[in-house]
Amino acid sequence: MPAKPASSNLNAPVDLATAGRTLPHSLDAEKGLLAACLIDPAEVISRCMAQKLPNDAFYSPAHQTIYATCVEVFEEKSILDAKVLAEELNNRGQLADVGGPVYLVELATQIETTAHANYFLDVVREKYLLRRLIHTATKTVKNCFEPQLDGGLENFIDDIEKEIFAISDDRVADTSQPIKKSVDDAVKLVQKLIAGRGELAGLSSGFVDLDKMTFGLHGQEMIILAARPSMGKTSLAMNIAEAVALPEKPGADGAGVLIFSLEMSAEQLAMRLLTSRAKVSSQRLREGFVNKEEQQALAQAAKELKNARMWIDDSGQVTINQLRAKARRIWARNDKMGLIVIDYLQLLAGTDPKIQREQQISEISRGLKTLAKELNVPVIVLSQLNRDSEKEKRQPKLSDLRESGSIEQDADVVLLLARPKDVGDEFSVAADTADLIIAKQRNGPVGDLKLNFRKEYTRFENYTE
Repeated sequence: MPAKPASSNLNAPVDLATAGRTLPHSLDAEKGLLAACLIDPAEVISRCMAQKLPNDAFYSPAHQTIYATCVEVFEEKSILDAKVLAEELNNRGQLADVGGPVYLVELATQIETTAHANYFLDVVREKYLLRRLIHTATKTVKNCFEPQLDGGLENFIDDIEKEIFAISDDRVADTSQPIKKSVDDAVKLVQKLIAGRGELAGLSSGFVDLDKMTFGLHGQEMIILAARPSMGKTSLAMNIAEAVALPEKPGADGAGVLIFSLEMSAEQLAMRLLTSRAKVSSQRLREGFVNKEEQQALAQAAKELKNARMWIDDSGQVTINQLRAKARRIWARNDKMGLIVIDYLQLLAGTDPKIQREQQISEISRGLKTLAKELNVPVIVLSQLNRDSEKEKRQPKLSDLRESGSIEQDADVVLLLARPKDVGDEFSVAADTADLIIAKQRNGPVGDLKLNFRKEYTRFENYTE
């Protein structure tokens, strides 16, 4: 959708109570937003268009021209930077009008990241709506002094109401839809389920029993995988990621998997994926004692993983907004994005470090659920459990989720990973089986299932006696 043409008088001075006063605006926010558009057009311009930001939302005429050109160039070419923008403005004979190439370079270097793009967008929209209100109110006052109102008082009031409503309508994105569309979508899903009797409605996790109970991994779902430290939650998540990217079913195409590894480096994670898929002991590999067959298995696994559509982001501690921006960017540039894995929730930061951690966790949890809905992909979020289950020597439950309130509420599925007890009534990390507890499932049953665990190469497999 092209940006709306600039209004001819919205940013012009008005009289009466506003005489001699500057209309609300923020040139710094406008510069910041334009800079963000140049740094990450796929993310920021898409966000501006989703909010129907018009050209005249910018107070500066030069910024109006730059923004309109950014939108048009990105829609046409799907690429944008300061150089491309300068070339396009020059071709249109508008480069000098906006300040020349020097000003565009200045814009592009205003900010280093797009972390605050939402803030800049909110400020620009706020000032724009205030200017619209001022013009509407001023025109209303002027017309009230007219001796003869065209169409009478009732029509005059009705026109004012329409203009105010139009401003209010632009303030909030229209996300409601007729129920007919939702019913049509539901009917299509019903038909798909009937036609594919016995087949998964979502992505396979690679574990038969888990797929039977969940019917696969579904888009828009936030799935919590929680356990105490050293129970294997990262290994299980990587096994699922591998199954999505490299499905064993003949002829099946793998889906893209984006992994945010906030604890392990990309190299460490890749090593774990490699040894797990090759079924080679990581300990033997570290010691250098691998035979010829194992070397061949590693080479084959490396070839398969290199061809897999997987991305790993190990940038360490990031805020929830930064993570969502990165996910949107990968999603926009790649088709068939199937799964996002985040390892793990407690290492994510909220947008405001000053607020209580409980509030940060609530913000993070809501943000991840929103991300799953926005991109229509399942999001697996690893999380820590508190010590209560260990202290009380019992299987974990929902209330054991660390900082649990909002996590438990926002999650569509909660999986709790535990190990069976040994003869001393202690949970055995070295056990060759594991218990996977479906503690919550919004659209399906809850219950327990077992998995085999191959500790020598940290791999979970379908349970066999």
